[in-house]
Amino acid sequence: MAKTVQKILIGGALAAGAGLWAMAPRTFGNKRKNYVPTLPQIPYAHRGLHDAGSGLSQQYAGESGEYIALARRMAMQAGYGTPNEPGPIAPENSLAAFAAAATAGYGIELDVQMTLDSQIVVLHDPDLLRVAGDPRRVADLTYDELVRIPLFPTAAPGAHESPLLPGDVLRVVDGRVPIIVEFKFENVRAWDSRDEEFMARAADLLEAYRGLYAVESFNPAAMHWYKMNHPDVCRGQLAEDVPFGSTDPVAWAAGKLVFNWMSRPDFVAYDYRNGSSKLLAFACKMGALSVAWTVRSSAELSQSMPYFDRYIFEAFVPGELPAPNMQL
Repeated sequence: MAKTVQKILIGGALAAGAGLWAMAPRTFGNKRKNYVPTLPQIPYAHRGLHDAGSGLSQQYAGESGEYIALARRMAMQAGYGTPNEPGPIAPENSLAAFAAAATAGYGIELDVQMTLDSQIVVLHDPDLLRVAGDPRRVADLTYDELVRIPLFPTAAPGAHESPLLPGDVLRVVDGRVPIIVEFKFENVRAWDSRDEEFMARAADLLEAYRGLYAVESFNPAAMHWYKMNHPDVCRGQLAEDVPFGSTDPVAWAAGKLVFNWMSRPDFVAYDYRNGSSKLLAFACKMGALSVAWTVRSSAELSQSMPYFDRYIFEAFVPGELPAPNMQL
């Protein structure tokens, strides 16, 4: 009996040790060795400060009016649009939205993916249905075809081109504020030569940029690629803690941070609603920063503050709230 108990205890200790190893972020020594910059303590505007697109729903109408007004004002200050513009001046993931965020002094979160002809573009969705009323997928279109599609059906024809080349975005931001770049993948189970090409092409564009940036992805293989090829870049694991059976098992496991052994992230970007997760708290105790996504009201921000060090926001203007938690 005693030997059985001993075996159980040893097995439990080994399993716990394996769990610790699997969830551990990048070590302090590795950060120091590679001169990795930390993610600056600043609010990050989700897809830029925008007056059309994500988060601007009836649910958040109580505060989104002020946010939209700020986005339009900052965009106009940056040289985009006029007060009498009939449609949106700064739709999500547009140059005007990024210019507005940089002018206002906010950091920026944006998404990149690759076209059929291997151009890296800034766009969130895998297709253009939501932002342009066009159901075609980005991966099935050339860049020349994409730029002929105006952002948002309410915009005047040709008023806003979609999507954007990252080089254009980086020139607009020009190092004024930090950027978080999310690498988008439709299938986190697959990894092939196209994915390798996507990573390499996007990384080359970012490597040439002189401003401060970090990278992140729901796909741990993407952050593993950065770990192996650009260890000097601050990287983050995107995740959300969802019930088992409600999503793909790989996505569910990623939400439990069990693939951190692949990415060894500097920060964990977690759904703000999962802030009280013990898994997130554990990763932070081991040295990871925590980033909340996507916060869309003052109430949601207040809810997030006890658990997160940084946050990505939209649909409201962050007010004078207590500084994010810095105790790791």
